[in-house]
Amino acid sequence: MRSKVTVIGAGNVGATTALRISQLGYTDVVLVDVVEDLPQGKSLDMLEAGPVLGTDSNITGSNGYEESADSDVVVITAGIARRPGMSRDDLLLTNMKITSSVTEQVVKYSPNCIIIAVTNPLDAMVQNVFETSGFPRNRVFGMAGILDTARFRTFIAQELDVSVEDVQALVLGGHGDDMVPLVRYTSVGGIPLSELMAEEKVEELVRRTRGGGGEIVALLKEGSAFYAPSAAITQMVEAVLLDKKRILPCCAYLEGEFGINGLCVGVPVKLGAGGMEKIMEIALTEDERLALGHSAASVQELVEVMKKAKAEG
Repeated sequence: MRSKVTVIGAGNVGATTALRISQLGYTDVVLVDVVEDLPQGKSLDMLEAGPVLGTDSNITGSNGYEESADSDVVVITAGIARRPGMSRDDLLLTNMKITSSVTEQVVKYSPNCIIIAVTNPLDAMVQNVFETSGFPRNRVFGMAGILDTARFRTFIAQELDVSVEDVQALVLGGHGDDMVPLVRYTSVGGIPLSELMAEEKVEELVRRTRGGGGEIVALLKEGSAFYAPSAAITQMVEAVLLDKKRILPCCAYLEGEFGINGLCVGVPVKLGAGGMEKIMEIALTEDERLALGHSAASVQELVEVMKKAKAEG
């Protein structure tokens, strides 16, 4: 019997994620969106690729949640992108309402699932989904750190003209301009990055990583990244479904780890069948700790805006 994964939101990120997950071959996929016929059309198109790709995974499109019942993993990508003239708070509160509504339906139909949240602003939305779901923290976490780390690894590999497979890196903190790429934990084939690249060049790549999403938005003019985000989501889903015990940076609810309490922030975790099975609390230098604290403070600001909005009804 195949496992079952539901992806909520049939935009570029959601649809590409659904396709990648179906290509794993061992899980069926349900694609949910409020736009009439959109998830059905995209799902049918993906299903018809099965004979060519050699996968029997079933893909179902739906405008409701009944078909998603008893999912093992639910990926939430639903939400709106920031539009011209829209403030950060406008985006935050609109997507807060969307993810709250979605999460209530997810809990209703798949009370035992693991939720991976992807909607932006990422860390605040993970916090909202976690609080709305009432699930234990091991079953709600977010995708951001894998994407940010992948960008950092890409830039390093390009600069050194080496395989991306040999570049290991780690990015912590919120999914924004103050994310924290840990250069000290970055290596190429086991060799510390500091021995292979001048400090000025490393800092340049750190800055590019922090602005990685914006760089793509500027090039596309309309829309944002979805190929790399969907690949990162799929890696997380696979780690859970196959109980791979992968050590990956994810947005998780912290309860005192890294000196942060009651907040969802990107940290290294162990992902397996139990979801976020362990937070890997690594040693940080004073500068790294301060940078992570600064990043967490930015997330806390958004969480406070949500709290106020909820209190005002």
